[in-house]
Amino acid sequence: MKGQKSRRGDSVMTGFEGGQTPILRRIPKRGFTPPFPKRYQVLNVQDLETLFKPNSQVTPEYLASEGIVKRNLPLKVLGWGELKKSLQVSAHSFSASAKAKIEKAGGTATLLK
Repeated sequence: MKGQKSRRGDSVMTGFEGGQTPILRRIPKRGFTPPFPKRYQVLNVQDLETLFKPNSQVTPEYLASEGIVKRNLPLKVLGWGELKKSLQVSAHSFSASAKAKIEKAGGTATLLK
């Protein structure tokens, strides 16, 4: 019994192919992942419709105090759903459809820094 597996501590590195270039190094790598991506806490327009009364002011601080936003991340409002109430929404970012829906309902969308 000679060879690599007959020795004490015969563990072989995962992906080792006996000296041949491993498959993970032969396959081309695609795409790009940014090292420091911008991450947002997301809130949809439909959530604003169900959670707030007309003419309310919606701020990230209020959402955090109520437990709606769980993380200390910038807030982004997305346009999924319908909005029929007039709200004053302040957030760090808005999608184009969300801003249009808020303004169409008679509210304001204020961009925070």
